[in-house]
Amino acid sequence: MAHPVGKVYILGAGPGSAVFLTVSGQALLSTAEVVIYDALIDPKLLNLTPKTCINISVGKRGQGPSTLQSDIDSLLVQYCLQGKRVVRLKSGDPAIFGRVASEIQALQAAGCLFEVWPGLSSALAAPTLAGIPLTDPLLSRSILIVSAHDPSMLDWNLMARSESLVVLMGGRSLSTLTSSLQQHGKPGDTPIAIVRWGGWPQQQVWTGTLETIVGQTQGETLSPTVMVVGEVVRLRETLGIPNLVCSDEVMSVNASLSSSEFNQPLSGQTVLVTRSAEQSSGFRNSLEAQGARVLEMAALEIGPPSSWELLDERSHRSIPLIG
Repeated sequence: MAHPVGKVYILGAGPGSAVFLTVSGQALLSTAEVVIYDALIDPKLLNLTPKTCINISVGKRGQGPSTLQSDIDSLLVQYCLQGKRVVRLKSGDPAIFGRVASEIQALQAAGCLFEVWPGLSSALAAPTLAGIPLTDPLLSRSILIVSAHDPSMLDWNLMARSESLVVLMGGRSLSTLTSSLQQHGKPGDTPIAIVRWGGWPQQQVWTGTLETIVGQTQGETLSPTVMVVGEVVRLRETLGIPNLVCSDEVMSVNASLSSSEFNQPLSGQTVLVTRSAEQSSGFRNSLEAQGARVLEMAALEIGPPSSWELLDERSHRSIPLIG
């Protein structure tokens, strides 16, 4: 008997709000049987999935618990081999710091079918949404994009020479970033912009220089963030590009997503599951299939008793029969 053939679609959700999802992405979500999604995707995207879809959060954040990449790889293979139509939903673009290679290699090793669908990367979108063109005929003819997840691995000489430098995942390394760039020849008065929650209604933007920006953002939580270093930052004031994220047209699209016919009964609700780790997965899947955001905090553990003596004693007692 032939087994059903599953397939995995590795899909970029774009930055921030659900309005940045591509048309192809919407079509894929509308027919998904399983969605395995990241922490920074807009929960409204799950409203686009069928009511029977299993939604599984595998969020990775710099702080707090994160799902191991190997576990994510295993989930993709597991559901694909069950014949499911799986969407692996990643924020931004899956091929830009999205660890897509690990997932593809796991799928290939298991003989699973897959496709990779691009999304709008925050590295390119967040600066535009903040009113900063990354290139300019006079100020910048190139862009360098880096991840500051591990600053010790970066080529600071190359970064200091770049005309437009875009830094992802650098919120906790801002001081190291600014000082290292100056140590490698970048002038202290070089403009820098920090875009926090780019593409979301709560987007914030700070602008300053390599010398001043640490002081300007003292005490602020900068994650998730996209940083832009270079003379193009000055164009934010001179060009006056409108704030697209909060425009009436964008908000109306957001509202239509919220009231989608696929809207699920627990959409927008957060549920704390206190079951043991062994018991929680099925319950979690059921809740997420109804649109809930699930947090797991095991409050009990099932295991053998410290002593079997009392159980042995009770089991050997004679029990009178009722005739």
